[in-house]
Amino acid sequence: MSPTAAAPPSVVVFDLGGVIADWNPRHLFSSIITEPRALDWFLANVCNSEFFLALDLAKDSREAAKPHMARFPAHAHHLATYVERFAETVRGEIAPMGDLMRRLHKAGVPMHGLTNWAADTFAATRARLPVLELMGHITVSGEEGIVKPDPRIFDLVCQRGGFTPADGVFVDDSLKNVEGARTFGLRAIHHRTPDETIAELRAMGLPA
Repeated sequence: MSPTAAAPPSVVVFDLGGVIADWNPRHLFSSIITEPRALDWFLANVCNSEFFLALDLAKDSREAAKPHMARFPAHAHHLATYVERFAETVRGEIAPMGDLMRRLHKAGVPMHGLTNWAADTFAATRARLPVLELMGHITVSGEEGIVKPDPRIFDLVCQRGGFTPADGVFVDDSLKNVEGARTFGLRAIHHRTPDETIAELRAMGLPA
C-alpha cells in the first residue's frame, strides 16, 4: 500500500538540527576563520561529522572533544571554541518549519523530537528554540548514549510517545537516518526544503 493510500500517521517525529533548528557551524566560524577556503577545509577535515558524532554520544562535550583536539592540536582552540560557544551555531528556528509545528499543534497532532545532539549543549541551547515546547518528548542522543540510525533510539521515541512505528512519521535531513527509520517501521520523509516536507506531510493526510 502506498503512503498516500495508507491511513494518515497520527504522530510526527522531527529531527531538530537542520530541520527545526537553524544549526550550522558556519554561523560561528565564519567570523573566526575568515578565509573561505580555510573555513571549508576546517569544516570538512576537523570540525566534521566524525567530531560531531563523538559529541552526539556525549553528556559532557568538553570531555568528548578531547581526543579530537589531541588529534588536531593546531585546531584545538577552535574545537574548544565550538563547544564553549555552541549556542552561536544555532540561530533559532527555521521559520517555515516552526510555523508547520504550530499548525500541527493547533490541529491536535502529537509531535516529538529525536535529535543527535550532545546532552549539555542541547540543554544550554534549548531556550533559543521555544517552539520545542510544542513537542511531547524530545529524545536526545547524548542523554541516551545512542545515535540515529540505531533502531534502539527509534524504539525509545515510540515507547515514550506511546505509539507504534506504523502510527508515526519521522522527518530528518539525513538520508541514512531516514532509511534507518523506515527499516525500523516508521514512515519517513527526507527533509530537503520546508516546502517539500510540508507537501509530503499533506500528501499523507496531515493538516500541515
